[in-house]
Amino acid sequence: MPVLDDPLIDRFLDALWLEKGLSDNTREAYRSDLALFNGWLDERGVRLVDTGRDLILDHLAWRLQNAYKARSTARLLSGLRGFYHFLLREGAISVDPTLRIDLPKLGRPLPKALSEADVEALLAAPDLGDPLGLRDRAMLEVLYACGLRVTELVSLTLEQVNLRQGVLRTFGKGNKERLVPLGEEAMHWLRRYLGDARDILLAGKASDVVFPSRRGDLMTRQTFWHRIKLHARQAGITASISPHTLRHAFATHLLNHGADLRTVQMLLGHSDLSTTQIYTHIARARLQELHAQHHPRG
Repeated sequence: MPVLDDPLIDRFLDALWLEKGLSDNTREAYRSDLALFNGWLDERGVRLVDTGRDLILDHLAWRLQNAYKARSTARLLSGLRGFYHFLLREGAISVDPTLRIDLPKLGRPLPKALSEADVEALLAAPDLGDPLGLRDRAMLEVLYACGLRVTELVSLTLEQVNLRQGVLRTFGKGNKERLVPLGEEAMHWLRRYLGDARDILLAGKASDVVFPSRRGDLMTRQTFWHRIKLHARQAGITASISPHTLRHAFATHLLNHGADLRTVQMLLGHSDLSTTQIYTHIARARLQELHAQHHPRG
């Protein structure tokens, strides 16, 4: 199939660069997609400005039949929408042919889940003789016990933690408040950290942050990410790991042990159950693995 450039494509890309300052790589990707589409149209004797909605749908079907990936087709459609919106604005066409054409479903990549043994090894990795190590142990325990987002963890204040009732109050996306149980282990390590290490880290500074940095300031997400990677290496964990990995482990292990999806949704602070459903795939795979290993007819 020919790949045809067109002056209209050049004008669109120039306008895009002026308006949005896109990188060279992104612009060249759009150019390649639009030129390929233009070549497909040329084989059918159609110009870019004469394209209708049906032809675009035909092209999307052609890409599907020729095993183009959904992600590249989504990028193409994004480029086509921008291109025809530009032509409409410039008066080159009177109707936008991309209206009412939905993006292909990309699917969600499954998050990487740590095994329960890996989590135990990670939690045990920090040096408890060091105030930073004791802080990290408490942070990891709370992260795994509560399934917090890393931003929720590093910004946690003393006012949000109720050790008497065994819960913490956090604010997720959209500033939505939720109460999450801490569990006995997380409460034990929090008490130990608050009693033995937090004041040392603060070094006389006044702060209501539960987990300050070594300088007594609010810890950044990046700092905690580096600390987790350090402890993962110490624990012999070779898989790629991040603070979000423990949030995934929290959800997956709850489901593996029989928690219902609505409960996990509430604990994670997801507004939409479909966001939580991704974890059922991981949990199901783990259950199938356990069945194969331990059932007499597995």
